[in-house]
Amino acid sequence: MGEKVVAGQFDLSDRQRYRDKLRRCLTGLERLLAEKRFDRPKNLMGLEIELNLAGADGMPKMLNAQVLERIASRDFQTELAMFNLEVNIAPHRLGGRVFDRLDEELRTSLGYADRKAGEVDAGIVMIGILPTLDRDDLVSSNLSAVDRYTLLNDQIVAARGEDFTLDIDGVEHLRCTSKSIAPEAACTSVQLHLQVTPDRFADVWNAAQAVAAAQIAVGANSPFLFGRELWRESRPPLFQQSTDTRPPELQAQGVRPRTWFGERWVTSAFDLFEENLRYFPALLPICDDEDPLEVLDRGGVPTLAELVLHNGTVYRWNRPVYGIADGVPHLRVENRVLPAGPTVTDVIANAAFYYGVVRALAEDSRPVWSRLPFEAAAANFDAACKDGIDARLTWPRRGRYGGTAEVDAVTLVRDELLPLAEAGLDAWGIEPADRDLYLGVIEERCRRRVNGATWQAATFHRALDQGLGREAALAATTRRYRELTEQGDPVHTWPVGLPEPVPTA
Repeated sequence: MGEKVVAGQFDLSDRQRYRDKLRRCLTGLERLLAEKRFDRPKNLMGLEIELNLAGADGMPKMLNAQVLERIASRDFQTELAMFNLEVNIAPHRLGGRVFDRLDEELRTSLGYADRKAGEVDAGIVMIGILPTLDRDDLVSSNLSAVDRYTLLNDQIVAARGEDFTLDIDGVEHLRCTSKSIAPEAACTSVQLHLQVTPDRFADVWNAAQAVAAAQIAVGANSPFLFGRELWRESRPPLFQQSTDTRPPELQAQGVRPRTWFGERWVTSAFDLFEENLRYFPALLPICDDEDPLEVLDRGGVPTLAELVLHNGTVYRWNRPVYGIADGVPHLRVENRVLPAGPTVTDVIANAAFYYGVVRALAEDSRPVWSRLPFEAAAANFDAACKDGIDARLTWPRRGRYGGTAEVDAVTLVRDELLPLAEAGLDAWGIEPADRDLYLGVIEERCRRRVNGATWQAATFHRALDQGLGREAALAATTRRYRELTEQGDPVHTWPVGLPEPVPTA
């Protein structure tokens, strides 16, 4: 959501003009692909993490403007709500000790940001959904004071034409309504970017789609919303419902939601950009002065500004990205599956698993997407969000007979995907010490059947058993979570429950 836009009103002609411009952008993209104008392989990856601000009591703090002013770094930006921040790590080349370097950079950046937040009695919490968020925190008056967010909210609300309904049935059932998209701000995630050539894009995107459920199963960290225990990873249903422009009648007709897993394997990046134009009306019909085809005719590289802006308002869990660096266009797969946290080590472990397994699956001579129906991959994603590390997933059978079978997520990750991830990291040239350290974190989560979501839920129930009320138990769980993240040990090592109170003399 980082694009800069200026607040204003749209008249009836704006959308048609924008649609026409989008088509010219799509033609420009098609020409760039046909002319092979894209950057050569550089093995570049990028990392973004959305963060929460909370006080010492574990409650959200609406202070991102004050905190960002004190941080004073381009690496940190606003996000949708005033209790959100985002940190962006500069692109790195995959290879060597890159994960160790990322670990050090993240610890330094987040430590600095946390100290600056402390100047206004706030702190950084890296978690999928802050457990202490209340419905009153997620209202339009708490959206960040940025034109893009105001416009986006206004346009989605107008398209919807009525209140948004949140209806998530998990361990408990939550049903409520919202007059704005503000509940989407509860979802804080990690975004993993991988620059790819056009020839490799489809294989990488398909591989990322296939493995998304496994990522969620081992990385779930969002079990609570508005005081209710829901899915082990509640971000996807919350994100979809809080940005859903479709009233119930359009949902019944099968109109696609703007937040979606997708519906098919692809053969090129063009497939996804073209789908985004064909299926989704513009939310922010803001036209740039550039004519992309004229720029191409002159031998230049168009920004495709309208296409990029529109693409940013279609919330695929694996999103295609067009960008320009040093005057050369490139394509990226943006993986948006994972929640933030719990610790820096956990984030880097999740990244190592993803980059390793995607490389291996994308280069497999028998691609998994040729053996796994897309509908099964989508169902896997939902199952992993609901059940986390206890999910059962559909996966292609090994051996000559083929077909698919249902398998425990832990068994799939431990026995099949971790060896693939190891091979993939070797192919990237990752040092064995880095490979073994971070994949070992994933292996230990599987062995102990622990991730951020299971720890949060277990600690919350332990607090209830100790006599705390629901709100107090959630606040205590959040405080303990923050204490343990600051210590830095990965979540599978955390003791469940609250520390024993120190006896008074």
